[in-house]
Amino acid sequence: MQLSDLIFLDTETTGNETDDRLCQLAWKYHGQSLDEMFSKVYKPPVPISIESMAVHHITEKMVANKPLFKSSEDYSTIKNLLEQPNSIMVAHNAPFDLDMLEKEGIKPTHAIDTLKLIRHFDPEMVIKRHNLQYLRYFLKIDEDIDYPIHAHDAKSDVIILELVFDRLYKKAQEIFKLDSESDTLQKLIELSTQPAFIGKFAFGKYVGQMVEDVAQQDPQYLKWLYNQKLDSDQDETDWLFTLKQVLNM
Repeated sequence: MQLSDLIFLDTETTGNETDDRLCQLAWKYHGQSLDEMFSKVYKPPVPISIESMAVHHITEKMVANKPLFKSSEDYSTIKNLLEQPNSIMVAHNAPFDLDMLEKEGIKPTHAIDTLKLIRHFDPEMVIKRHNLQYLRYFLKIDEDIDYPIHAHDAKSDVIILELVFDRLYKKAQEIFKLDSESDTLQKLIELSTQPAFIGKFAFGKYVGQMVEDVAQQDPQYLKWLYNQKLDSDQDETDWLFTLKQVLNM
């Protein structure tokens, strides 16, 4: 495995429910110029929710004359690319994008989740939020980029994603004393499959407070939250792991 095997990818979708599908896909190789990046919108087989339009600004009118992703000329190329033996898809909150791709019949061979990595490397949440746009400004990583960056545009998110990854790659080499590209990438793939501890609330009535402190003050709330996460149709692996830890379950 080497850095040239990395494929940075992001999708914008009709929503985040079980039946939702992608309506934009962007990707780039590691180190590829911004002019050569791939980014297209597609007509999804289900309506785009108003909530999603308000986030990514892709409307029904914009996709009305576009092909379905699975029927497009790009489909076989992207499927073959992601399913190559050495291909490594990189995404922020990768389970979401993996789920969207699986609905299209695509199963990437390997995946690295930068959200999972930042949770592993910052369990105390010195960085208050781990979402991509917060990391963008906290790390000041795009100040030298001329390309106009727009949050929740798949192409823009891929650009930020690669810059965040490069920081995490170097951090992994420092923490685990790794020198080779292959060993470092293998470690990042491994970490992406392991649950990570979430140190601080970024939502709800305890926003900004450490989860371990809330476990002492209000364990009933955390037990309630555990059941909510357990019933969620989203990937809540890290929250379930964290709540089990602090509640000694």
